Amino acid sequence: MCGVCGCGEAEVVVNKGGSRPAHVHAHGHDHHDHDHDHRHGPEACDHGAFDRLRGGDEAAPGVVATEERMVKIERDILAKNDAFARDNRRAFASLGIFAVNVVSSPGSGKTSLLVKTIEALKERMPVAVIEGDQQTSNDADRIRATGAPAIQINTGKGCHLDAHAVGHALETLAPDRGAALFIENVGNLVCPAAFDLGEARRVVVFSATEGEDKPLKYPDMFAGADLMLLNKADLLPHLDFDVGRCLANALRINPNLQTLIVSAKTGEGVPAFAAWIEASAARHAATLAKG
Repeated sequence: MCGVCGCGEAEVVVNKGGSRPAHVHAHGHDHHDHDHDHRHGPEACDHGAFDRLRGGDEAAPGVVATEERMVKIERDILAKNDAFARDNRRAFASLGIFAVNVVSSPGSGKTSLLVKTIEALKERMPVAVIEGDQQTSNDADRIRATGAPAIQINTGKGCHLDAHAVGHALETLAPDRGAALFIENVGNLVCPAAFDLGEARRVVVFSATEGEDKPLKYPDMFAGADLMLLNKADLLPHLDFDVGRCLANALRINPNLQTLIVSAKTGEGVPAFAAWIEASAARHAATLAKG
């Protein structure tokens, strides 16, 4: 997670496109009037505290690194994030929004896959996207080209999205009621696994070029996912990749994990993923209606 990997203090910038970006972390807040502590993300994480605990040149006098103190700080970080995630969950429920946290390593093809999925869904339900990257608005621009509203969060040195940044983005993006909201996380299969964003479902994407043992290497992410998308299926004839072994590895980590084989290039499996989104959104709405 963030406190262990030492991703540093990030300045998260939210940009809806065509307007002045709003600085969310590190340099104050432009909005998001919640009745709670406004420290969040890397600011709340206090990465300097982790550096001091590690000792070395940056260590404060008299500070001794202990595993117990590290664990306590990590718990504090996650407790703050979980409070913001609960706020997000209530906001999503009040708007009838079905939020999906889409996670992957860099280069898995999740943005290309989202473009195809939006094209399959946009005539059937409203869709909006929150994009997370360290820099650039390239992915949000690609999403907007489909006609779907998108907002970009740039995390700077931060290696994941947190719940408070997503809450800010939700206010600015203002998706339609009943929308499917895709939250495309920063490319990273480690830190995002620990941070609840308030989503209803978590989808992990990885490509056939990454190897069958990916679920075994990053078990926390696959253990917490609802659906695994094996992308770049169009390359399978050209790769030494055992699909059966890959699926077995994933189910070994998470026996309840649903899986689909897809290709963002050819569109293979995209209708099935779109159907999964629709069905999952309907089930989630029914669960909320029951209270």
